[in-house]
This record gives sequence, C-alpha cells and structure tokens, in this order.
Amino acid sequence: MRSLATTDPDFPGDFAALLAAPRATQEDVRGAVAAIIAEVRERGDAALAALTARFDRFDPATVPLRVGAAEIDAASRAIAPERARALALAAARIEDFHRRQMPPDLATEEPTGLRLGLRWTPLDAVGLYVPGGKAAYPSSVLMNAIPARVAGVRRLAMCVPAPGGVLNPLVLAAARLAGVDEIYRVGGAQAIAALAFGTAMIAPVDRIVGPGNAYVAEAKRQVYGQVGIDAIAGPSEVVVLADAANDPRLVAIDLLAQAEHDEAAQAILITDDATFAARVAAAIAAELPTLPRAAIAGASLAAHGAVIVVRGWEEAVALVNQLAPEHLELMVAEPEALFSRIRHAGAAFLGRFAPEALGDYIAGPNHVLPTARSARFASGLAVFDFLKRTTWIAAPDARALGELGPAAITLAEAEGLGAHARSIALRLGQNTPPA
Repeated sequence: MRSLATTDPDFPGDFAALLAAPRATQEDVRGAVAAIIAEVRERGDAALAALTARFDRFDPATVPLRVGAAEIDAASRAIAPERARALALAAARIEDFHRRQMPPDLATEEPTGLRLGLRWTPLDAVGLYVPGGKAAYPSSVLMNAIPARVAGVRRLAMCVPAPGGVLNPLVLAAARLAGVDEIYRVGGAQAIAALAFGTAMIAPVDRIVGPGNAYVAEAKRQVYGQVGIDAIAGPSEVVVLADAANDPRLVAIDLLAQAEHDEAAQAILITDDATFAARVAAAIAAELPTLPRAAIAGASLAAHGAVIVVRGWEEAVALVNQLAPEHLELMVAEPEALFSRIRHAGAAFLGRFAPEALGDYIAGPNHVLPTARSARFASGLAVFDFLKRTTWIAAPDARALGELGPAAITLAEAEGLGAHARSIALRLGQNTPPA
C-alpha cells in the first residue's frame, strides 16, 4: 500500500494522483457491447442461446435458460439450515428497513380551493442483474429485489450468468425469499439487452438494477433511455478513519475485507498516528496470507491501497469529502461528531463494532452504493429507485385561476407563447378570439 502524509510537501500532488488513478478496466468494450446489443435486438432468443453457449459454455438446448420452479424449490431445500436461517434473517431486516423508507403522498389545499399534490407509484417491471463471475452473491439478490417488492413492483425478472449452466443454490434460495420466480441463466451484455428491449422469452422491463463487469456496465450505459438504470457501478471501495486506540488487526481485516472483492477494489486507511499506521501495515502482512482470496486482496492493496497519516481529524474530514467513498468506517472515540461533518459517503459505519461487512449482509440498509466518487451526487439503492413521482393540480372552480391566472398570462406572453396565455385568458373571459 502506498503511504502518504499531509506533512509531506508533495502530498497535494500525491493525493490528487490517488484520486485520479483509474481502477476500472481500461479495455474499450463499447464496440463489442454495441454489437451484442444489436445481435440480441435482431435475433432475440436465438442470439441469447448462441451468446450463452459462447460465453458461459453450456448448451441452452439441454439446460434451459429459464429456471423452473422445481429447480428453485430444490435449491432452497438443499442449502444448509444455518444458511437458510441467516438468509431469512437478512431478508427480514432488509425488508423492515426499506419499508420504513416508503414516502407518503402529498396533498395540500389553498384558500382559493386550488389543490396541489404528489403521488408515488411503483414501476411495473424491473430487471435484476446478479453477478456470477468471481463469486456468487445471494446478498445482492436480497438487496436489489426486496426494495423493489416493498415499493410495489409487480414483476421482477432476474438474470444471472451460469458458467457451465450451474447456478449457486444460495442465489436461487435468496431469490425465492425475495419473491423472485422469473429467473434466467443469462449474463453479460446480452442479459442487459434482453431486459431492455425484450425477446420472445424475456419481456422488456422499465428499469435495470444490479452490478456487473465492464461489459454489463457498458451495456447499461448504452440502453439508458430505453430503460432506466440504477447506476454505472465501479469497483468497490472503503475508507477507514481509525485512531490509535483501535486493535490494529481489526483495522487490517476491515481493509482486507474490501480488498478481497476484486483486484480493482480500493481500501484506504486514514489515521492521525504514524506508529499506529505501521502496526496496521504489519497486521495486514500477517493476515493476508491466511485468506482464501489472498491473491486478489494483495493485488488490490498493491495497486490501489493507501495509508494516509493526517495531523488531525479536520484534515481527515476534508480528505473524506474529496474521496466521497462508497463505504466509510469511523473507528474513533466520537464517531457521530465526526460523521456530522461528512458530506459525501455512500454508507457510514460508526464505531469500533460496526464493520462494513455488517452492512453487506445483515444490518438492513442497502449495500448497493455509489462508487468512484459518485457519492458526491448519488445515493445508495432504496425504495425510491423503484417509485415514480406524479404531481397533480386540481381546481374545482375559477377562483384560483382568477387569482393566479393574470401572472401566468404575463409570463407566457413574455416567453412568446401565445397559446399558453390564451388557454388561461379564455377561461377568464379575456382575449376571446374572433369567430
């Protein structure tokens, strides 16, 4: 991991380089993705079958792309009881937290009788993309599907890559818990194209959510406008603010927990104690070889990890607001006070006993969060992503129009929009056009 210190005269340039360093793949996949989308639009299910055979190495003629109810039932029964209980607990907590987010409709009435309001309605259909490459993520199924169900979405269609035609039973069990029974063994850009434009087998949806590789991200970018999307997800990241009162091993393992996601993941420690920083580095060196995904975590830390020593927490807060991390851990004596000064973070974890992994699985808030500094302007997945707002205006008689109309006429005429002005004026008995 690179080491930086705010006392170093080169720190501004070094920190700027850290911010600007690319982490997502530099491969230009735009042309390949456009070709896949075009093929799916033209050939539909035949293209899905051919692309699946090519990329996931199984024959859809023998292993159907649509997952049947019997297979979902069998997978749900096959998982170990303790895993079933853990999934059920996670699902219940995620549902409870997201139900508390549901916004109320708005309605007001003015003395003139004019009534104004806002109504929330769910989307009709949502596509869920679940990664299936380097690891299987049943937690992602819960985090993407449950808020949609809570919002009232009637149809959820899930696509998940299945190398060799095999799906992880935990993924299917999580889908069953979340109320998803429309599942396809289709991954990559072809899955995004099918969800966006539809085929004979897969009806189109209104919004696509869920992370994926560079091809999935680019496909979501290219179909945006035809459908809505949640975000263009980048590699995962964490910033840990920790003082010297912490156990360095706990800080080290939290950094490694993020690094083991992907070689492009990023883990950054910010501390006000150089000696403690060295102890954390030593703990990382001791812990890393013991991890099942040591090679991935090591590559991530070597390429993108950093330790930043600051002179105080004011400097730390300023750096966090520039980093705008996906995950922020505040392992300090008074985390709430520090958190009150943080403006940009996808999700915050306050205190020494609130590791980011708790939020990944079981706490309740969503783990689908803005990456690549997009927490400056974006938020994590929520019920709001599956709802639309419709405003409404009701006028039972001419009283409100008589009071507000003249100002509206003035503004319409100032903009040169005569029909706009006349639509109000005629109702007020003014400016009647000649017969």
